[in-house]
Amino acid sequence: MKQFEMKTIKTFDYDRPAIENGYAGQTLCCDISDADISIKPVTDKMKAVFIGGKGFDLWLLWNAVSSATKWNDPENAICIASGPMGGTPIYPGSGKSIVTTISPLTGSVIDSNVGGYFGPYLKFSGFDALEIKGKASQDIVIFVDGIEGQVQILETVGLPDDSYDLSAILTDHFAKGKPRNISVVSTGPGAKNSLIGCLNFTWYDLKRKRARYKQAGRGGIGTVFADKKIKAIVARWDTVTIKTNNPADGDALKEVGRMHSREITELDPKQNEMSSIGTTHLVTIMDDFDLFPVNNFQYGRHPETGNLGQEIYRRIFDAGFDGCWMGCTVACSHGVKDFVPLTGPYQGTKVFVDGPEYETIAGCGSNLGIFDPHFVIEMNFYCDTYGLDTISVGTSMAFAMECFEMGLINENHTGGINLSFGNRAAALEIVHQMAQGEGFGRIVGQGVRRMKSIFSQDCGADPVIMQDIGMEAKGLEFSLYMTKESLAQQGGYGLALKGPQHDEAWLIFLDMVHNFMPTFEQKAEALHWFPMFRTWFGLCGLCKLPWNDVIPEDNKDMPEPAKVMKHVQWYAEYFSAVTGRQTTPEGLISMSEAVYNFQRIFNLKMGFGRREHDDIPYRAVGPVMAVEYESRQERYDKQLVEQYKIEIEDKSTAEKVALLRRFREKQYEQLKDAVYKRRGWTQNGIPTIETVKRLGIDFPEVLELLKSHGVE
Repeated sequence: MKQFEMKTIKTFDYDRPAIENGYAGQTLCCDISDADISIKPVTDKMKAVFIGGKGFDLWLLWNAVSSATKWNDPENAICIASGPMGGTPIYPGSGKSIVTTISPLTGSVIDSNVGGYFGPYLKFSGFDALEIKGKASQDIVIFVDGIEGQVQILETVGLPDDSYDLSAILTDHFAKGKPRNISVVSTGPGAKNSLIGCLNFTWYDLKRKRARYKQAGRGGIGTVFADKKIKAIVARWDTVTIKTNNPADGDALKEVGRMHSREITELDPKQNEMSSIGTTHLVTIMDDFDLFPVNNFQYGRHPETGNLGQEIYRRIFDAGFDGCWMGCTVACSHGVKDFVPLTGPYQGTKVFVDGPEYETIAGCGSNLGIFDPHFVIEMNFYCDTYGLDTISVGTSMAFAMECFEMGLINENHTGGINLSFGNRAAALEIVHQMAQGEGFGRIVGQGVRRMKSIFSQDCGADPVIMQDIGMEAKGLEFSLYMTKESLAQQGGYGLALKGPQHDEAWLIFLDMVHNFMPTFEQKAEALHWFPMFRTWFGLCGLCKLPWNDVIPEDNKDMPEPAKVMKHVQWYAEYFSAVTGRQTTPEGLISMSEAVYNFQRIFNLKMGFGRREHDDIPYRAVGPVMAVEYESRQERYDKQLVEQYKIEIEDKSTAEKVALLRRFREKQYEQLKDAVYKRRGWTQNGIPTIETVKRLGIDFPEVLELLKSHGVE
């Protein structure tokens, strides 16, 4: 084992409070600039308005930063919380943490929902949230020991940069012979040397005797972590039972948990088989409906997609029932045992790989024009090892590849690398460079928005075409769904608060596969209800997959099948049973609406959060190039003739591309108008005074901020 040293620079003893109805009633603040540790109370109003999880994160961050705070300023905080239902061992998907900070990619608020044991262990240790601010002068580890009632800040020397090695060493060091009691949050060298760093959250896999990973990937949270010189955060806790969370009504919780778990156990093998193949089932579904991104989102299907699909991973995944939280019957966290990388520091060595999941398969596979599952697994492994977000890595590299193929950049700029679509060796070389902050990998690691500026200034590339094909919005890289034919998902990406991530409004499946929202009005309404309900999971410490990835057999016959209202009712009962705060499905939406609007106002505080910031690149709306149009020519021609009444007989493909663009851009602007109105926002995308008062977020500083933007 690698030799390392740890020196305690601060010890803080505390009396661990009893959890009451899912809440510890306090938060932990570590100012690592001067090794100060303090506890802040959680007020009744904080629970009523912000609920928990992301809500608590946002409130702590709001009070930590000013409108001038940059991502690498000491006052920028990293906030981590679970939620009142987080840590329930009998309800599927109840082990989530939510991480929030100011993003190096967007300059505004970013949040990421992640599995693993850390959030529940933090809460059971006595803290509903953890706030870390300041910057350390050298590498530190923060250790929250809920068993001993002690928090330590330790300076460290000699710990590895590699995230897998680091997690293994720290798990062993702090476990006192019980590794399942430990959860580690860490990143890797890629986070230090790029803007797209992720955080790895662990849980201990007793079967395989190793720490496993889930990622808080989006927006460069790991980069902020590395900039603060935090090597890791470690939480220690003991046995978890239903009583640990001290629910208000344990019998009611047992009943609703039993119903939902039983349904998943019975129906998942008939539906998506997530307990066997995880999210890989989405690969062939997306391809079947022309929604699977290929070559930087140019195309939606490919004849080799089957090489990346579920039947391949059914054979590759190590068999086992793998959940990232205790008792989760979805159990979708699969991995690959004894994989041997062909490149990099682990070349020729057997390793265990957590994943891949759908986003990584699409981002680091098809979107790069690569249909080799072993390549995807190697990319997955090294991104985790280096602490890199696979979504931003894949989308950024795909953009660079298209720029290379178009001649906007060349081998003089890439350091001699032939960065063509399909070049597996080149893609892996870029990731290794990214981790070291060297070569062209250092440029790709800046993300799409900065690459557009660099390529324009240093390479003479056309900024107009790069704006059309650079798949980022608000500075965040797109996750991996083709939205050209789905107006609902265009809005789901463009109107998302943090940028184009599907966790806020994953409507493409409902829109394009099930056709649940065929009218413009239904799409606009969906862009209100779905973001509000999906936000609620992040407030409570929950995973969204049990809600609508396994559905009741009679769901198709329900009045609103897209919403899976039977499950929404169960979640209302679950919340009531844990917190004692009786609620209904409508009440869940109201809870989320307050936090959702507060986050929009937080964006406004940081200089964003207006209509202009909800724009998306045209490739997300329609075909940019003639070859894209021609790949769907029958569909596009039919739209121009039947929907827009255009005579196309004498029109060239370029003319048809321009005509379609005019109509589609207008339609997207109309969607903004409709959604803003439904959400109670101005036509500039700002919540109205009436809205903030109705939701109880009319704090003096909120009203002052709105007034400064002409909203009174």
